Amino acid sequence: QVQLVESGGGLVQPGGALGLSCAASKIVFSLYTMAWYRQAPGKPRELVAAITSAGTTNYLDSVKGRFTISTDNASNTVYLQMNNLQPEDTAVYYCNALGVHFTYWGQGTQVTVSS
Repeated sequence: QVQLVESGGGLVQPGGALGLSCAASKIVFSLYTMAWYRQAPGKPRELVAAITSAGTTNYLDSVKGRFTISTDNASNTVYLQMNNLQPEDTAVYYCNALGVHFTYWGQGTQVTVSS
């Protein structure tokens, strides 16, 4: 059974930084586009950042220059480094693996930015 397990969420003050990790099991990692989504209360889920198997990245405009997505194919892990966090970044962050035929989701990890 495919599993995506996120870690690294928490509470941080505005201007702070957090790093999220997502470990994927039982998928051929290099065949998937990996992404991070987020969902704030009362809002739809939105794509934050994505990285293709070729290493092409795409970011939500509001996080460009602050967030960085990366992968480690050896450990089947995708990362999201988040710097200069703002209260509007508060949300549940979800890891996503998009393949040709299937898409998989992690369980989500809470990120709260508050003073």
